[in-house]
Amino acid sequence: MANVTVIGAQWGDEGKGKIVDWLASRADAVVRFQGGHNAGHTLVVGDQVYKLSLLPSGIVTGTLSIIGNGVVLDPWALKAEIEKLTSQGVDINAENFAIADNCPLILPLHRDLDGLREHAAGAGKIGTTGRGIGPAYEDKVGRRAIRVCDLAHLDALDSQLDRLCAHHDALRAGFGQPPVDRAALIEELRGIAPYVLQFAQPVWKRLKKVRKAGARILFEGAQGVLLDVDHGTYPFVTSSNTVSGTAASGSGLGPNSTGFVLGIVKAYTTRVGSGPFPTELEDATGQRLGERGHEFGTVTGRKRRCGWFDAVLVRQSCAISGVTGIALTKVDVLDGFDKVKICTGYRLRGKVLDYFPSHAADQAEVEPIYEEMEGWSGTTAGARSWADLPAQAIKYIQRVQELIETPVALVSTSPEREDTILVRDPFID
Repeated sequence: MANVTVIGAQWGDEGKGKIVDWLASRADAVVRFQGGHNAGHTLVVGDQVYKLSLLPSGIVTGTLSIIGNGVVLDPWALKAEIEKLTSQGVDINAENFAIADNCPLILPLHRDLDGLREHAAGAGKIGTTGRGIGPAYEDKVGRRAIRVCDLAHLDALDSQLDRLCAHHDALRAGFGQPPVDRAALIEELRGIAPYVLQFAQPVWKRLKKVRKAGARILFEGAQGVLLDVDHGTYPFVTSSNTVSGTAASGSGLGPNSTGFVLGIVKAYTTRVGSGPFPTELEDATGQRLGERGHEFGTVTGRKRRCGWFDAVLVRQSCAISGVTGIALTKVDVLDGFDKVKICTGYRLRGKVLDYFPSHAADQAEVEPIYEEMEGWSGTTAGARSWADLPAQAIKYIQRVQELIETPVALVSTSPEREDTILVRDPFID
């Protein structure tokens, strides 16, 4: 049996929550390996709707759920999310949930800095969620982070706090803010420490045991490849690597453990916040896509920008992340369109490109080259087999996989877990 790594192949919001939930019901362990509580997943199970930001999607099904070392953890957000899910009847305990003890923490000072920077940037803002994700990753790389394991040694934090506060006090002064209140920070950490430490352990060791037993492991990515700090639309990106290779370093298992790479791909394109978007539709068609797709962020509630499917971007994402097969989601949103379009290339100052350039100025200037196809009047909503799909919808799906040079493994036709067409089983292939 194969392990499976799930990543978003666009700018996030591709419908990973439903697919991960579907796969998690067949997995023995689910691992988050990057990002923070800026990653919104909505799960619909029967008449229950679960909104997750930090916890792995497997927690709803009782599957062993692990937050890996590649994640940055806000301990207060974690507690609030667990309490919310508990009120919905989800049982979360030290047997079915674990946090890497070397996971860096998001602190109140990180949230402060995130907000101060975005406010000061004006038109140049990145469009972060303001939750301190970026500053926390900066401190991790700068070797001044407070980690989960430090919560058990709060009386020995002086030297680490010296490094941390020397950095942040200088930044805060530049924004006209007072220094970090070290005493208040320690008291906040002292208050939350017992709650977090009950779940803390060397998760690499637990995962090694799970793998040795032949169990199925599902690695759950957040955001999307186009938001990767190296491979995305820099600087309008997240602060971590979102590509599949991060599943190994962000969990503590080697690269030979990540298995089948499933790229989640929306049947059209959306983006939240600032940054280039070649196929964006600022007209009635874009409005229709947004309304039919309920395109509002799970975490922020922000309206998503909408446009036609961009095969160039997805082909690039699949190549960079070594995607084995894709899960095509929200096909039903395209129901009823007379015509649908797919971007097959770009024009940039008279030259035709089959890739998305790296420089922000070039990214902003490219013009999409479209291929137009007939739409379909029938419905794809709730389809669970190819026979349930209109013929033209099947042609659209087939054309997508041809253009992105990656086969379709799953097709999702509604938010419901069972409304899924299985073409290729990631856990077996």
